[in-house]
Order: sequence, then structure tokens, then C-alpha cells
Amino acid sequence: MRRLSPDELAGRVREGSRPHIARAITLLESSRPEHRERAKELLRLLTPHSGQSVRVGITGVPGAGKSTFIDALGIRLIEDGHRIAVLAVDPSSSRTGGSILGDRTRMAALAASDSAYVRPSPSGGHLGGVARATRESMIVMEAAGFDVVLVETVGVGQSEVAVAGMVDTFLLIALARAGDQLQGIKRGILEMADVITVNKADGDHEGEARVTARELTIAMKLISSDPHARRPPVLTSSALTGKGLDEVWQAVLNHRAYLESNGGLEPRRARQQIEWLWSLVEGEVLAGVRASPRVRAARGAVEVAIAGNEISALEGAEELVRGFVADVPRLWPDACDALSAGGRRQAPPR
Repeated sequence: MRRLSPDELAGRVREGSRPHIARAITLLESSRPEHRERAKELLRLLTPHSGQSVRVGITGVPGAGKSTFIDALGIRLIEDGHRIAVLAVDPSSSRTGGSILGDRTRMAALAASDSAYVRPSPSGGHLGGVARATRESMIVMEAAGFDVVLVETVGVGQSEVAVAGMVDTFLLIALARAGDQLQGIKRGILEMADVITVNKADGDHEGEARVTARELTIAMKLISSDPHARRPPVLTSSALTGKGLDEVWQAVLNHRAYLESNGGLEPRRARQQIEWLWSLVEGEVLAGVRASPRVRAARGAVEVAIAGNEISALEGAEELVRGFVADVPRLWPDACDALSAGGRRQAPPR
């Protein structure tokens, strides 16, 4: 297949071409330097056409039925005229780097719809199980005309703050009959949640779901003592029967309306852009450390010395950082040349 220029690829993405959407996201996920340059240009072209969707992050304890919930909710939204993009992140193996990527199986109805696009991506070991290119993929989806973007995360944990930092509304899916439900959910997740629903509220377990919802409602009151603070609604739902899904979506829309009425949506997205900036900086620096010839040459000996208690981890880190700093001009020659040129221009006369 002929390699398209970023301008050509951006044009096909904006036309909604599914094969080209896939090619664009694959390009964004690539870590090859030549691909990253093309990806930057693609993002520059698509960003002005993004930002108009409703962005929702969805997390929950394992077994809460996140994928089934998204499948059922997505079909309802499609029936109402929406176009749905799902960015589903699967955990990568810390040993092999592999990922099952089974979300297209668990979201069979959405995956078969022309009005939906389900993109499973490996987390690659990044914080919170969020693929490095998830934010960029969101821009592609919005530029392609999808007006609802759902980001499904791996599960509940402190690192899920990464998801809350890229969406407008953070939806927590809880589960009844899981033992001590409240102990299974970290306080930090409850503090980040904008909407909470207890899923699988059907059949004989509907009553248990209502009990769990009441417990969570009380927990949310205890978290914040400010009587004027907004408290996330706690609902019940069933992806199996569809009961409660409309109410959950309305709660998502109500939260967005709350942000807009209080002037909070744009500042929230601006903060997210700044967080993204520093996330990218950290990623570039870490990639540079791993690519540094001096670091690669010294790494084995440093690890052996630390394992043998010959040096401390702090001393080893300092040695590797010195090697990395020495390699910076080789790793980023253009940036270093630009800095040197700027320094020469601004140098005061002797």
C-alpha cells in the first residue's frame, strides 16, 4: 500500500475512511523516529478539527462488566444518532510485551456497527494502563466525526488518574455482591469519579445493587465535607437488560452541562493539555535515556554492582544520568544546535 503524506492521510481521516483512521492511529502508536515526525505533522493538521466530542473515561473493578456496559450504551447512543469511538486499552505483559486485545470480542455489537469504531490498544506498560497514543487517537477520532469518545481503562487503581486527566467526565462502574464493596475501591478513585453506577443490577441481584448504591452515596458524602460541593450521582444499571443506561448517560450530559455553566470545561481541558505536555516531555527524556549509547554500555555493569552491594542505587543512577547527559548532543542534535545558535546570538559583546 502506498505511503500517504500526512496531508493526504489527514484528508482521508476527515472524510471518515475507516482504513485510514486505522493507519493514522497505527502511525501515532509507532515509536520509530521517522514515524514520530510524520505523526507530529498529522496531529498538527487534525487538531484544529478536534475537541467537539463528549469525552468519557470509564473504569471499574475487574468483572464489573465495563466492556459489556460500553457495548450496550454505545448501541443506545447510535440509535439516538451519535457516532461512537471506543479507545479500549488492554494491559500489556511485563514479560513479553504482548496483549490479548479482546475488546472487539466483548463489544461485538459496536464492532459490527458502521457508526462506531472500536480501537483496542496495548498499554505498553505505561502508567494507568493507558496507551501512550490514547490522547492522540482521541484527536483522530474527533477529526473523523465521532461525537462521543469512550476511553475504557484496564481497571481500578491509583494510576487511573491518567484517564481522568484526558476526559471531560470520569465514570466509575461499581459491582455489587463483591464482598466488601467499598474496601475494593480506593478513595482516590471515588474522589475522581464524576458519575458512579452499580452495574449488573438485574434479576435477583437488583436489590443488592441498590444497597451498594446507597453505601456509595454515603461514602461520597463522607469524602467531601463541603455542603456546596458537587456530589457525583450514584445510579444502578444493567448492561444485560438496558435498565438504567439512559439515566447514566443523562448523568454524563448533566455533568458536562455543569462544567459548561460554571466555566469549567475549557479550564479543565487546558489543564489536561499542560499535563499532556509534561507527560510527553517525560516520555521523550525516558526514551532518550534508553537510547543513550553510554547508558546501554554502562547499564549491565551498574546493575551487577548494585546487586552485589558494591554501590548504591543512587550512585548507579548518577552514573547513568551522567552518561545520558553526555549523549544528549548526539540524541537531539537539532535541538542542541538551535540552543547553541540562540546562545551565540544573545551573548553580550566582550
